[in-house]
Amino acid sequence: MIAITGANGQLGRLVITELLTKVPANSIVAAVRTPEAATELKALGIQVRKADYNQPETLASAFEGVDKVLLISSSEVGQRTAQHKAVIDAAVQADVKLLAYTSILQADTSPLMLATEHKETEALIAASAIPAVILRNGWYTENYTMSLAGVLAHGVVAGCAGEGRFATASRRDYAKAAAVVLTSAEAQAGKVYELAGGNAFSLAEYAEEIARQTGKAIAFQNMTAKAFSNLLVQVGLPAPFAEILADAETGASNGWLDSDRTDLTKLIGQPTVTLSESVSEALQQLK
Repeated sequence: MIAITGANGQLGRLVITELLTKVPANSIVAAVRTPEAATELKALGIQVRKADYNQPETLASAFEGVDKVLLISSSEVGQRTAQHKAVIDAAVQADVKLLAYTSILQADTSPLMLATEHKETEALIAASAIPAVILRNGWYTENYTMSLAGVLAHGVVAGCAGEGRFATASRRDYAKAAAVVLTSAEAQAGKVYELAGGNAFSLAEYAEEIARQTGKAIAFQNMTAKAFSNLLVQVGLPAPFAEILADAETGASNGWLDSDRTDLTKLIGQPTVTLSESVSEALQQLK
């Protein structure tokens, strides 16, 4: 059996969709904080089990009889290392044969604030000696396209990445890669995949693509990290998270969210979703 943590989340749901094309539904465990919110998954024949990162006893029971676990990193920045440790400990206790973890691009050397807890989690996995594979996911294209309505309203893509390039991929691309790794006949333990999209872009190019598809004037406004962080707070983000996102864009200006690695396209056996395709899809969703 294969257990997916955070299975109610955006990435988790997509991973399960991909797994359903490869394995029977009853061999998949959706490990979720709130089982009542996973009725659709249960209706598909998937086993839904309570698994709260903050309640270790639920993790132990969620992993009973499970051979492989995909640990999708928690969204609670600042608490993730402790939460991930609870999952790792439970997987060890359950004698899981393979633990897959969604980390961040170049986690071992990245100076990004976001990389810190991923680096700590990778160290915990190594110390546990559990057979593991690391999926170092790059930036999601949706990190930008989810704000498309605001961009169209104001005619501006704001950021502090300068000319930095983002080798993004869609969540679907990363989900496909995870499903391939979890169902592969090849041994995966010990592997580290640097996963990035095949068509990197700058934020100026992102603005140009939106303008091309909409016929509207869209400009890229480059800001200082402090000004961008303040802007994110003004639109409703918590200050600590706004600082982290500004730090990520500053890192991108120095190449830390770009990559020429082809691990992702090789795993999924096809090109990653392009920026043009992602923008087009996001625009359709706004209609």
